[in-house]
Amino acid sequence: MHAITIGLDIAKSVFQVHGEDANGKIIIQKKLRRSQVEEFFRKQPTCLIGLEACGTSHHWARTLRELGHDLRLIPPAYVKPFVKRNKNDARDAAAICTALTRPDMRFVAVKSIEQQASRGLERSRMLLVKQRTQLMNSVRGQLAEFGIIAAVGRRGFEQLATRVASGEADIPSLALDVLRLLIQQTDALTAAIATLEDRIMAIARDHAVMRRLTTVPGIGGLTAHAVVTAIGDGRQFSSARDFAAWCGLTPRQHASAGKQHSRGISRQGDDSLRRLFALGASNLMRHARSRSDRATEWQRGILARRPVKVAVLAQAAKNARVAWALLVSGETYRRATPAAA
Repeated sequence: MHAITIGLDIAKSVFQVHGEDANGKIIIQKKLRRSQVEEFFRKQPTCLIGLEACGTSHHWARTLRELGHDLRLIPPAYVKPFVKRNKNDARDAAAICTALTRPDMRFVAVKSIEQQASRGLERSRMLLVKQRTQLMNSVRGQLAEFGIIAAVGRRGFEQLATRVASGEADIPSLALDVLRLLIQQTDALTAAIATLEDRIMAIARDHAVMRRLTTVPGIGGLTAHAVVTAIGDGRQFSSARDFAAWCGLTPRQHASAGKQHSRGISRQGDDSLRRLFALGASNLMRHARSRSDRATEWQRGILARRPVKVAVLAQAAKNARVAWALLVSGETYRRATPAAA
């Protein structure tokens, strides 16, 4: 008798296997080294294998699929309720195997090599942006100790960089050497970020689906690229709301004894997509406030009855739903006509 379901707990070097037969009887409990994993599953009959969706999980899912097995990636939050007391690798693998057999379990789509390469491009850009922000904040903080401040934003930082480059007398010479070094690093990061953004925008222009997404107001090349590389054709989601919830743009629900309360957005799921949708929506709603003659009736209504930040997130959730609908249907965006003032 061989295992028909296997839970595989993966790590950097040590892997734990937990296999059960059709009756739920445990027949495999084995610890493997990284070099032994592929050979072990090559000898196993075709079976259903579950992995937690974590680092390197997509690589192992592709590898084991090539060996003929059926792979499922499970979100770690959905595995945790099945972990018994005193957590260890063996019980993690058993929990994965148990979650795998649940008929209502939701799974993560396995990403291709191209998708992961594109995601790496986006994450590298985000990392460089964070590092540049850290350096700029450090420069601002050190200059503030000498009573030198500037306006928020890139323009204000350029003013500070000019004062440091000119070697103002208000700045000690020892601090000038350090600040100039930080500003040099900031300039280098700015150039690297621009290079990555140009690469992403070039991909978005050449990709037919990404070009269709960029026709939606509030969705640019960066957002379109992030959507396609994150979810592919989007068919792993049953509805537009499911995709918006995966982006963390839907309200948190709390219900008990027939009483239901909606709170702020969940902020769960993919934070990079949520950030991009929010930035695009913020720009869109800012123009809707300043040029109300170009705003749609929906935008005017929500701006009239809700705070601006709430309206921005509502627009972001709407854009996420529209993007999913365009992906699944293959249609082009039909622009809404502005409402009469």
